[in-house]
Amino acid sequence: MVSESVPAVDRLPFRDSALPMRKRVDDLLARLTLDERIAMLHQYSPAVPRLGVDAFRTGSEALHGVAWLGPATVFPQAVGLGATWDEELVRRVAEATSVELRAFHYHRPAAVGTGRNSLQAWAPVLNLLRDPRWGRNEEGYSEDPVHTARIGTAFCRGLTGDHHRYLRTAPVLKHFLAYNNEDDRCVTSSGLRPRVLQEYDLAAFRPVVASGAATGAMAGYNLVNGRPCHVTPLIETELRRWAEPTGRELFVVSDAEAPSNLVDPEHYFDDHAESHAAALKAGIDSFTDHGEDSAVPIGRLREALERGLIGEEDVNRAVRRQLEIRFRLGEFDPELDPYATIGPEVIGCAEHRALALRSATESVVLLRNEGLLPLDGSSVARIAVIGPLADMVCEDWYSGTLPYQVTVADGLRSVLGEGGEVVVADGSDRIALRSRTSGELLGKTAFDVVDWGDGVLTLRSAESGRYLGLQDTSLAAEQERIKSWEVRETFRLVPAEDSVLLQNVLTGRYAVVDPVDGRVSVTAETADAAERWEREVLRDGTAAALAAALSADVAVVVLGNHPLIHGRETEDRAGIALPAAQDALLRAVAEIRPDTALVVMSSYPYALDWADEHLPAVVWTSHGGQETGRALAAVLLGEADPSGRLPQTWYRGRDALPHPLDYDIIKAGWTYQYHRAAPLYPFGHGLSYTGFAHRDLILSSNTATPDSAVDLSVTLANTGTRTGSEVVQLYVRALQARYEAPKLRLADFRKVTLDPGESRILSFRLPVDRLSHWDVTTGAFAVDPGDYEVLVARSAGDVVLTAPLAVAGPAPAPRAGVGRLLAADFDDHDNVTLVDATRVTGDAVTPADTGRPATLWFGRTDLSGAVRVEAEISSKDPSARLEFRTDEGVLAEIAVPATGGRYEWTTVSSELPSPVTGVHDLRVVLHGSCRLTSFRFSAAE
Repeated sequence: MVSESVPAVDRLPFRDSALPMRKRVDDLLARLTLDERIAMLHQYSPAVPRLGVDAFRTGSEALHGVAWLGPATVFPQAVGLGATWDEELVRRVAEATSVELRAFHYHRPAAVGTGRNSLQAWAPVLNLLRDPRWGRNEEGYSEDPVHTARIGTAFCRGLTGDHHRYLRTAPVLKHFLAYNNEDDRCVTSSGLRPRVLQEYDLAAFRPVVASGAATGAMAGYNLVNGRPCHVTPLIETELRRWAEPTGRELFVVSDAEAPSNLVDPEHYFDDHAESHAAALKAGIDSFTDHGEDSAVPIGRLREALERGLIGEEDVNRAVRRQLEIRFRLGEFDPELDPYATIGPEVIGCAEHRALALRSATESVVLLRNEGLLPLDGSSVARIAVIGPLADMVCEDWYSGTLPYQVTVADGLRSVLGEGGEVVVADGSDRIALRSRTSGELLGKTAFDVVDWGDGVLTLRSAESGRYLGLQDTSLAAEQERIKSWEVRETFRLVPAEDSVLLQNVLTGRYAVVDPVDGRVSVTAETADAAERWEREVLRDGTAAALAAALSADVAVVVLGNHPLIHGRETEDRAGIALPAAQDALLRAVAEIRPDTALVVMSSYPYALDWADEHLPAVVWTSHGGQETGRALAAVLLGEADPSGRLPQTWYRGRDALPHPLDYDIIKAGWTYQYHRAAPLYPFGHGLSYTGFAHRDLILSSNTATPDSAVDLSVTLANTGTRTGSEVVQLYVRALQARYEAPKLRLADFRKVTLDPGESRILSFRLPVDRLSHWDVTTGAFAVDPGDYEVLVARSAGDVVLTAPLAVAGPAPAPRAGVGRLLAADFDDHDNVTLVDATRVTGDAVTPADTGRPATLWFGRTDLSGAVRVEAEISSKDPSARLEFRTDEGVLAEIAVPATGGRYEWTTVSSELPSPVTGVHDLRVVLHGSCRLTSFRFSAAE
C-alpha cells in the first residue's frame, strides 16, 4: 500500500496539465538527480521509472517522407520539393510525413531499449545549394535564401501541425552553418566574411526560426572561420536570439559523432572532456555520439563536471530544453494529445499516395521545348524509353523504403494504355566474365553493366536482376537495391592487355581466383596479383537502344545519377558533366531519332550544352519518389502542365566553377546573384505548355524610406490554349551601389494557376528592408539611399517588367577609421582566409598562401587626425610584418614578433609619419604567417 505521504507519480505537479508548461518543466527538472540529468544529454535519453518518465530518443529522419523505419510514403527529394515553388504543397507533404511519423511512433517498434521512434524530425535542410557539385545537393531546397526560408518554413509548419499547445512532430533545422562540401567535411572550414554570413548563409535560417515554426537545429560537421560549428558562438548570438520573440528556445542537437570529431580528427581540443564541455556551453543540448552506447559521451560530460569545466546550471539548461520539447509533443498528457489516435493505416494511405503523385508532378521542370512536347498519345503509338533510369526508381540515403515504384516506362505504359506501346532499352551491355584461372563464369551468370561515370560500374545478374556486391571478401549477386552507408556494389573493369581486372570501388581491392577450389575473393592489393577475366559482350547496349529508337515514333532518353553513387553524403562530385557513357548513348540515339526528348533524373544540375543545342526537348526531375514515372508521364503526354521551376542555376560545361571551398559567393561569383557568365538555365527557369503575359507593374510609390514598405501589383494573363501554372518572381537590385551588390536578388514569389484566357492581378507588399545589405562599417543591416529597381521576371535570366524605386535618406557616412576596426570587416580582399581569434569567439584574417602578401581593402575610411596605429596580432613567423597603406603611400610598416601559438595575441604599434587628414581607401597588407583580428587608429590626445 502506497503511503499517503509519498505522492503517486500521476499526482506530481509536472503531471498536472492545468499548470503552465514552464512550471511543469521546472518541477520535473528539480525531481531528477544530477546523474539522471547528465544521462539525458545523450541522444538516447534513458527512462526514469521512479518518476514514470519514458526513454526518449532525439531524431527521426523525415526529409521527404519518413526514412529508415520501413515502407512509408516517399515524396520527391528536397531539391525537387524546392522546384515546385509551392509553399502550400510543401506544407502538405510535411504534414503527411509527420502523420506517418506519429504512426511509426505509436505502432511500429523501435530497437529495444532506445525508446519509441522519435517524434523529433531531423528536417528540413536549409543549407543553400551554392555549389552544384555538393554531394548532398539533393537535401537542400535552393541556392537562394529567400526561397529556401519560405519553403523551409512551410515544411516546418507541416511537421508541427497547427494545434495551439501540442506539436505533431518537432522539426530540427539542418545543418547550422555554411555546410556545403562533403570531401573532408569534418576538417574543412567555410570562410564567411560578415556580408556573406549575414546576407546569405544566416539568411536561410533566420526567417524560419523567427517565424516560430522550427523547434530545434542541428550543428554542422564543418568549421566556420576556423571554428567547429559545434562550438560556434553563433548558436547563441544568432539562432537563439532570433527565437527569443517567439517565447520558445531551440533544442540544438549535434550531428552524429561530431562531438568526438572536436578532438579526432579536428584536434581543436586536447581532450574529450574539454571538447564536450565547450560544446555544451556553446549551446549543444543533445550529444549524438557512439550510437546507442551512451557510456562514453556521458562519461566525458561527467568528467567535465568533475573538473569544473561545466556546472550544474549548464546541464540543467540543456535538459530543460529537451523537456520542453517532450511536453510540447504530448508525452506527459497522452489523454489530451490531439495526435494520439493516429493509427498505422495512415502509412502509405491513398491520400498520401495522391499527394506523392501531385508533388512529383509539380516538381518536373521543362528546360527546353521546340514543339516536341507534349507528346500526342493519339499519334505516338510507340515510345522507346532508353537509358539507365528508364525503368528504375532509386532511393537515396534519406528516403523511406519505397512501398511501390512507378518507373518512367511504367508511367508511360499506364497513360498510353492499350492504344500505345512502350519499348525499353536501358543501354547497358550484357557481359560474361570468365576466369582465366578456372575457366568459370563469375557468379555463373551474365551481368548487365551500367557505367555511372568515371569508370564506376554496377553489375546486375541477368538472371535475378540483383546487384553483384562485396560480402566481406567474397562476391554475391543478392542486393535488389543499392542503399547502404558503405556502397559495396560498385566496381571497375580495369583493362589489362587482352583481359580485364575486377576492382571493388569501396575497398580498392581486386578479385582473385583460388587455383585449387576456384573460389573468388576480393583480396588482391595490386593489379599484378589480380585475376585476369575474359570479357565477352553478349549484348551491345547501345545497339539495342538504337534498335528500340528506330522502331519507335519518339525516344525518351532518361539519364542522370544514382543517389548512392558519386555525389552523395561523404562524396562530392568532381564536375557537372554527364557521365561519358550516358552522353555517348544520348548522342547516338539523337542521331538516328531526331524526335528525342531528354529526361534528366538527378539530385543536382548537369551541364547540358550539347543537349540544349541539338535536342527538341529537355526535362528535369529530381528523384521523385514512388510516383516518379506517373508524374513524368503526365507531363510528357500533356496530362499535366510542367509547373516546376529551377531552384538553382545550371551552369554551362565551359564555365569554370569556383573552388568548392570558396564560400565567398561575392568574390567567387557563386549563384545567380553574383555569377558573371550567362548560365545555360538560370535560377527560376522553367517552361510551360501555355503562354503567359506579365503587364502593368504598378508601385504604390516610386519613392520610399528605409523603414517603409511599397505595395505593388502586376497583371498575369494566360495567353495560351490550356490551363497552366506560372511562378511570378519578384526581384530587386541596387543601382550604383557603394558596395558590390548582387546583380539581382529574389524578394518574393507566387505560384499561380490560370485557365486559358484568364488574367489575374497579383498584389505584393515589398518592405524596403528587402533592399538592405550588411553594412560592415556599422555592423548592421542598412538600406542605402539611392536608386533601385523592382523587377518582375520569369527567371533570374528573364526579366519582363521593371520599375524604378528611389530610397530617400541621408548619405552614408564614411567608415570611422579612428577607433577599433575588425579585420574581418573588409570591403574586399585578396589571398585572405578567415580564421578563429579564440576557441570561443572572434574572427581573424591570415594569408591563404603565406608565400605572398594578403591584402584587405577598407573603402571610404575617415582617418582624420590619426597619428598612431596599433594592431592585435599573433604570429609564428619572426619575419612577419604588417603594412597600412592609402593611395598616397605607406602610412606605417610594423614588424610582427613571433608570439607563439595561434591564440597568443599581442599588440604591435607604430607612430604615423604625420597626422592623416580626410577620407581614404585603406589597404592593410599582411606579410608572412600571421593572424590579424583588429587594428586601431588613434588621434593625438
